[in-house]
Amino acid sequence: MDDLAPDTKDWTWVCSRACAECGFDPTTVRSAEVAGLIRDDSGQWVPRLHATAVEVRTRPDRWSVLEYGCHVRDVHRIFEHRLQLMLTEEAPQFPNWDQDATAVADDYGSQDPRTVATELFEAASIVADTYDHVPADAWSRRGLRSNGSAFTVATIAIYHLHDIVHHAHDVAPRRI
Repeated sequence: MDDLAPDTKDWTWVCSRACAECGFDPTTVRSAEVAGLIRDDSGQWVPRLHATAVEVRTRPDRWSVLEYGCHVRDVHRIFEHRLQLMLTEEAPQFPNWDQDATAVADDYGSQDPRTVATELFEAASIVADTYDHVPADAWSRRGLRSNGSAFTVATIAIYHLHDIVHHAHDVAPRRI
C-alpha cells in the first residue's frame, strides 16, 4: 500500500480549466447539477467494487479499484465536513487531510469491497443532499485549506467533482 509515491500536486487549477488527463471541464458544471453528478458517479462505483479482483493493482503507478473506492468514499466524507463548515462558519480553515497517510493507516487494500461500495454510496448521498440544499446566497461562502487555498462553496463543489471524475478515469480500463 505504501509503495506508491504520494500525490503532492496542487490540483486547485481544476476549478478554472479542463483536466487534460481525465477530461473534466469545470466550465460545463452548474451548481444545480452538482448533487446529481455525485449521485451518478457513486452509482457507477457499486458495480466496480462488486467485480472480481478489485484489490489487484493493474498499474504500478495506480491504486487498485478497491483502494480508489475507499479514497472516493473518504473524499465524500471530507467534502461533506468542509461543506458543513463553510455553511455554518465564517471563512473556516479546513483541517489538513493527508490522503496517502489515511490510505496506509486505514489499510485501504484490505477493506471489504462490498462494505466500501455501500459506504461510498451512502457518503455520496449525504454530501449530494447537502449540495442540494445549499441556499442560493451561500454558494459564494468561503473556506480555506490548510495550505491557504481559498474556496467558495461553488469552487469546492467543482474541486470535489473533479476528484471523483478523475478517480473514475484512474480505474477505467486502459485503451490501447
